[in-house]
Amino acid sequence: MRETVWISFVFGFVLLFIGCQSQEEIKRQKYITEGKQLYKTYCANCHQPDGTGLANLYPPLNGSDYLVKKDSVICLIRHGQQGPIVVNGQPYNRIMPANPQLSELEIAEIVTYIYNKWGNEKVVTDIKTVRNQLNKCPKP
Repeated sequence: MRETVWISFVFGFVLLFIGCQSQEEIKRQKYITEGKQLYKTYCANCHQPDGTGLANLYPPLNGSDYLVKKDSVICLIRHGQQGPIVVNGQPYNRIMPANPQLSELEIAEIVTYIYNKWGNEKVVTDIKTVRNQLNKCPKP
């Protein structure tokens, strides 16, 4: 009997908590969840699951001064990077492969995850923002 009451209480609390979230917060959480999975698939091998990068080979995202350039990050995800880059004062010169197979939504989800995890943001980077920036990216 006590277990049933406890389970009912917890279930009710969860429903109340979900009901109190705004549609924007629900969307943000969805983007973060999807973005985390995409990050694991496309980014974590080099940038590591915790975003710390790999020694002197691949730059960190966690604590990275490069994250101030969100427009550049969106372009890098789609088109990749060749040539030297400086992150937190450290030079890197490894090729970052392009990801032309990623949809605008998937890029938006990855960017939302990265910036909510390591960029001190609490917002969604939406498809419109990604689309607008992709149209401005310099073509490799």
